[in-house]
Amino acid sequence: MMANIFDTANISIDALNKRCENTMSTAIGLVFTEITADALKAKMMVNASNCQPLRMLNGGASMAVVEILGSMAANLILDRDKEVALGQSITGNHFRPVKEGEWIEAVAIPIHIGRKSQVWEVSLYQSEGKLVCKGTMNMAVIAIN
Repeated sequence: MMANIFDTANISIDALNKRCENTMSTAIGLVFTEITADALKAKMMVNASNCQPLRMLNGGASMAVVEILGSMAANLILDRDKEVALGQSITGNHFRPVKEGEWIEAVAIPIHIGRKSQVWEVSLYQSEGKLVCKGTMNMAVIAIN
């Protein structure tokens, strides 16, 4: 794991959540909860906005969490006046269901940080700490013109 990639003194969880108002994050109920030197974390309750007809977490909602955390994490380490990270690909594996009314926690960590690309791994856990889903997000880093 890479250490000390986030400037935690200058990143506010409240500001991240405010930035994501009226986006897919709020539509599915995802809330950023913590940023450490090497991880970005969020939580989400499984409810009508993110479950499937069997009243369990929808796999598409899990992948949306991977996308949101991976993308936010990638952009937090860039000088956004000069560069932006954009998603190139996303993959994921689902391991167990989560029932409506239960919480998940998601953790994004970097796998690769390069000048032109980044790879982020996002893991979703149920409240007992069991792995629910693991996804990988590949990001292209491009200059802002």
